[in-house]
Amino acid sequence: MATETFTQWVLESQDGIESLVSRQAEMPTDLEEHEVLVKMYAASLNYRDLAIVMGQRGFESLVISPNVVPGSDGAGVIVSTGKSVTAFVKGNRVVTHMILNFPAEAFPTPAEIFVGLGQKANGTIQEYGVFHESALVHMPKNLSFEEAATLTCSGLTAWNALFGGGVVVRKGDTVLTQGTGGVSIAALQVFLHLLPAISASSHPQFAHAAGATVISTTSTEAKAARLTSLGAAHTLNYKTDLNWGTTAKSLTPDQVGVTNVIDVGGLATLTESLNAVQVEGVITVTGVLGNDAREPPSLLDTLWRVCSVRGIILGSKRQFEDMVKFIEQKDIKPVVDERIFGIHEVKEAYRWIDKQRHFSKVVIKIA
Repeated sequence: MATETFTQWVLESQDGIESLVSRQAEMPTDLEEHEVLVKMYAASLNYRDLAIVMGQRGFESLVISPNVVPGSDGAGVIVSTGKSVTAFVKGNRVVTHMILNFPAEAFPTPAEIFVGLGQKANGTIQEYGVFHESALVHMPKNLSFEEAATLTCSGLTAWNALFGGGVVVRKGDTVLTQGTGGVSIAALQVFLHLLPAISASSHPQFAHAAGATVISTTSTEAKAARLTSLGAAHTLNYKTDLNWGTTAKSLTPDQVGVTNVIDVGGLATLTESLNAVQVEGVITVTGVLGNDAREPPSLLDTLWRVCSVRGIILGSKRQFEDMVKFIEQKDIKPVVDERIFGIHEVKEAYRWIDKQRHFSKVVIKIA
């Protein structure tokens, strides 16, 4: 009897997108006691995945295990479980959590990220995956697999930015998001569903009338139009308005500044984030995507601005579970890029994100 096989992608090196190789792997037959076999239906990409493929050092270390399966984000259905698995059963729909064997209440650091899915542990870009049960959460009942596959990194990071570290979002607050990547779009969507008046409406563009305001930066008119359709009250072109932080502040009531800045650019955007934030406001640094930084700000700038700056990497598993409940309650549908790739188009998906042609999340449909 022939051995059953399935398609998986592996990284043979870190010399660029051509390092990605598709191969046939044998179907797992024996699971360790805490392992779960998942039939993958969708995966999504982050800039982290691209950086790993390219061997870039945007993180402390991007060293991979030999022939690791890339991708940390994905959704699928449980096929079988190890004998000691109690949280999941066959048939459960699940989403991956990047972090393995880590307390549910704890917040990950780079050390946990570097041994997580898609780097040291096999990831999601394969038809079947074996995961430790700690790397899974139950999937929101209201989402498709493609939508759910966007939650692992971008969704959880946005949730942490809005709710973690003692941050309290109130009616009348203003959030500034940067760009149209997954974290920024997820933050926009979650924030616009926070107030009770919003949940009664299927049109998030009415959210600002209920007291929630989002100001978003972007680089093109087309993306600005998409942001407006999602509910952004104001859009600013950061290429033509180099002082977009000051402009954002001028758009707030009494020009006091924004309550919460979701900063994805790091050194390239922090100066303008500081220009935008209000007294006692919060800048949450979630990434290092920017380049061409002007003179970077110093820690003392937070003193002069009387604000807090908080760095985060993902969020806790408990936050992930809370986010799933919120998504179900508010029936939030994560935004997926209009082009969805197939399991045999993985290299094209990586090129799509490398060229920054996407809006929100790049998704790979596996089944």
